[in-house]
Amino acid sequence: MKSTEKEISYQSTNSYSTLNNLTDTTKNVWFVCHGIGYLSRYFLKYFKDLNPEENYIIALQAQSKYYLGSKYRHVGASWLTKENTAKETENVMHYFDAVLEAEKLPKDINLIVLGYSQGVSVATRYVASRKLKCSQLLLLSGGIPAELTNDDFKFLEGKTKVTLLYGDKDEYLTEPFMDNAIKGFYQLFGETAEINVFEGKHEVKKELLKQFC
Repeated sequence: MKSTEKEISYQSTNSYSTLNNLTDTTKNVWFVCHGIGYLSRYFLKYFKDLNPEENYIIALQAQSKYYLGSKYRHVGASWLTKENTAKETENVMHYFDAVLEAEKLPKDINLIVLGYSQGVSVATRYVASRKLKCSQLLLLSGGIPAELTNDDFKFLEGKTKVTLLYGDKDEYLTEPFMDNAIKGFYQLFGETAEINVFEGKHEVKKELLKQFC
């Protein structure tokens, strides 16, 4: 008996979450991608201490949802797996396109793209794929996809501040991994990119986010 895997295209609907309002006083728009196991509405908690008059946060929602733990009470989500990664990445990119189209952001807005943990992979892929012009690219405690090269990010040179942040006690980032990650980070973004190592584990430090406003 021979099995065949086929593929179809269809229209899909997904949510995203926002914090504060986009007004004439808004200075920064944050386009943020959560880590594995999150829902976008809960990821917003890390941004509640930012000035609400000046910061508007758009939290993207990974499409693949699942139950966390064995009691089937809490739901989390994942962006990508090793299964059909290229096609799933394309779906995520189209979703991001739709969110930005719906939000109709002012062209002169200060756009900050942030990826946390697994969210780093989709954030960097989107910036590279769409040549997304942003004032800052913040990469928190996550790895950059191996297929991306310096050529993918050359358009950011002199225009975008790129920062890698991670905790000195991060249980998921081993020293050999980070040695290679740091070397690759500078190869991708150049010596003007910055690395910020904070005291902590695999986490988002709310107090650190204020320095990027």
